[in-house]
Amino acid sequence: MFKKVLIANRGEIAVRIIRACRELGIQTVAVYSTADKNALHTMIADEAVCIGPAPSKDSYLNMKAIIAACEITGADAVHPGFGFLSENPSFARTCEKCGITFIGPRAPSIEMLGDKAQAKETMKENGVPVIMGSDGAISNIHAAHTLAKELGYPVLIKASAGGGGRGIRIVNDDSELEKQMTAAKQEALTCFGNDEVYMEKFIVNPKHIEIQILADNYGDVIYLGERDCSMQRRNQKVLEEAPSPASFMTPQLREKMGKAACTAARACGYRNAGTIEFLVDKDGNFYFMEMNTRIQVEHPITEQVTGIDLVKQQLLIAQGEHLSIRQEDVQIKGHAIECRINAENPEQGFRPSPGTIRSLFIPGGFGIRVDTAVYQGYDIPPYYDSMIGKLIVYGKDRQEAIAKMRWALSEFIVEGVSTNVDFQLKLIRTPEFTDGSYDNGFLNRTDILKRSGEE
Repeated sequence: MFKKVLIANRGEIAVRIIRACRELGIQTVAVYSTADKNALHTMIADEAVCIGPAPSKDSYLNMKAIIAACEITGADAVHPGFGFLSENPSFARTCEKCGITFIGPRAPSIEMLGDKAQAKETMKENGVPVIMGSDGAISNIHAAHTLAKELGYPVLIKASAGGGGRGIRIVNDDSELEKQMTAAKQEALTCFGNDEVYMEKFIVNPKHIEIQILADNYGDVIYLGERDCSMQRRNQKVLEEAPSPASFMTPQLREKMGKAACTAARACGYRNAGTIEFLVDKDGNFYFMEMNTRIQVEHPITEQVTGIDLVKQQLLIAQGEHLSIRQEDVQIKGHAIECRINAENPEQGFRPSPGTIRSLFIPGGFGIRVDTAVYQGYDIPPYYDSMIGKLIVYGKDRQEAIAKMRWALSEFIVEGVSTNVDFQLKLIRTPEFTDGSYDNGFLNRTDILKRSGEE
């Protein structure tokens, strides 16, 4: 068992990891920037170390400072959470060289899967369905024009090292290809330090379905059902549910996708928790999109419907234990929905809203879970992601879960900063969400703020 785990992250995920460590009897170390001196994760960890000033590049992305914090405190493992250094192969490799266990996959797996073009080729070689597109990065605009005509418009230009919806452009015809390709390359270079892009056929109005897997160090891989992440705004997830609505997902399709996800993990020599993301068309054909080599923001809904603590599983796998769960042990029961609560103003184009929380009421009750790190009087800094918490509900079926989410959102009160709570309430009241007929283009086509009175 690890003696001490350093959490190289902040916010609700840092708090979540600290709590899982406590349950396993592991001591914890929080790291923080000067802007997070009074953050909740610094208060509840056994130790806390300042690693730099507010900007992420000087603190939460500062590998040297994090490794130094491990050495100072005697931490023998690092949990990276999500974002920041969680999918950085150099960080995983540095931890290994320093004799610190990186709680996640090995560096070569992160490296290979982080290159979306290479990952796609690996999946194709192992029989996992992929979307038609370029074989690796596109070398020049002439090659792009040729391939786009072969695939047929619309097409997608995507950053090879991308993630989080960045470096993606839809191209509808030949006349806009060069402009959109240039824009994608520039954004990719800015966000990921790599301007390589690839092209794939654009699947019109698909569902975005992801499969959660667990893999140990001994070749055992299991899948824990799916999450429907189709409710997205500009490629950013807004709300997730598990399982996908029965009007779309069948037991046969779930099993087929789950087995494909396990094949994908084995093809990469993967270990620890991971998520394989697929696009699924209206006919039930699914295509590999990418694999996230970390815990996901939306992991709680899988925990709710399976009863499996994913963060504990990450810790146990990382310290060399065999998976104690067999595939036949995994049962999906009930329904869970997660709404991401952000400090932002939907009326002003979802502009971030940092500031002091003057008043806070968090809903509770049977089947209600809130993962957050904010409290009354907390100052939300302007330097990081605007998500301040996740509201998760669980019901015996989808109808009950929707009903619970409606009243839970109605009770969620945050004063002092703007939030998207009312926006989320409008969203779950739409007929498209109620009947499960939405796809991943729904929010881009629909102005939720202008729709009212829908039940």
